[in-house]
Amino acid sequence: MSVVSTQIDIDAPPEEVWALVTDPSRTEDWVTIHRAMKSHSDGKPRVGYEMKQTLCLRGAKFDVSWTAAEVDAPRHLKWEGRGPARSHASTEYRLTPYNGGTRFDYRNEFKAPLGPLGAMASRALVGGVPEKEANASLARLKKLLER
Repeated sequence: MSVVSTQIDIDAPPEEVWALVTDPSRTEDWVTIHRAMKSHSDGKPRVGYEMKQTLCLRGAKFDVSWTAAEVDAPRHLKWEGRGPARSHASTEYRLTPYNGGTRFDYRNEFKAPLGPLGAMASRALVGGVPEKEANASLARLKKLLER
């Protein structure tokens, strides 16, 4: 299993940050590895909300089906994802009021298929790319919201 945990402070209220990060039509504006939103549930995120997107890491595109597992607007959202070859990911957003803006805590856990062998291969193939991309995505989000 690989874990990426990072945070950024954004000069915008949590409600504004929440509105952007939970809008599937805006995903391409801030998520650096996003390539396409294939489908998503109607309405606002709620437990059971689903979306399917195409992502790309190191030039390899793959689809992930996400389901919202925990939703506490505008503070916390946890996605559970299923990817190729029975891979699994869990992504969490935590938004906390901070210095008149928002502290955005991001956490992603990825479990490769094939147990320890798959985990070893995954680390060798992607290395520190997920953390680099998470930080780049949060920097994009900050730039969008602080315009």
